[in-house]
Amino acid sequence: MNDEAIRALTAVPYFAGVNTALIETIARHTTRREYDAGQVVFLEGEPEVAIYIVQQGWLKAAKISSDGREQVLHFLGPGEVFNAIGVFVEATNPATVIALEPVIVWVIEKHVILKLLDDHPELARVVIRRLAGRVQQLVSMVEDLSLRTIESRLARYLVEQSTADQLQRPRWATQAELANRLGTVPDVLNRALRSLAKDQLIRVERHQIQILDLNGLEAKAGLENSGSLSSSNNL
Repeated sequence: MNDEAIRALTAVPYFAGVNTALIETIARHTTRREYDAGQVVFLEGEPEVAIYIVQQGWLKAAKISSDGREQVLHFLGPGEVFNAIGVFVEATNPATVIALEPVIVWVIEKHVILKLLDDHPELARVVIRRLAGRVQQLVSMVEDLSLRTIESRLARYLVEQSTADQLQRPRWATQAELANRLGTVPDVLNRALRSLAKDQLIRVERHQIQILDLNGLEAKAGLENSGSLSSSNNL
């Protein structure tokens, strides 16, 4: 039995609540893979579909147009599961996934996960709950891209991704990558960062973005339940 696979699966929030015996069963059907920075894990439209579990490193899931324009759907880090939707819609891989740094993932082939779901209804409930959460995230992304300004989208991203009032910027988190995530281009993103900094909502440093006014940033993002705000920070 693969002890490393068991440890990796146990650390994944996706499988929270799954009993130890089932985790061990899933681990017996996983395959470990490693990818270097810039390496394609799979391409959109490829027929070989599987669920991937990130143990180490960061990746991006993106839609890429014929002219090379990119819309990042999600940055994927340790403990995250991706491509589950592709497994259940009886279709090819829905997006391209690329490693942003050296990564280790565990792979469960489509036929294996479907058999596990048939045999273990409790796993099916976990997967359904997580898929519903992913759909909610995609609905929020559509709302952001269609209804919000770039400043509002940026503010929302900073609020959701920050911890302890700051957002650490990994080496791969360039303005180009962030612009692709927010549906814009680097020059426009840079102006939005300067605007938020001018409003004294954030401070941009080389490897991190510090949040100076969380309530003001939430208001800029259009998020509910933000606290009392100064008029200068209202939309």
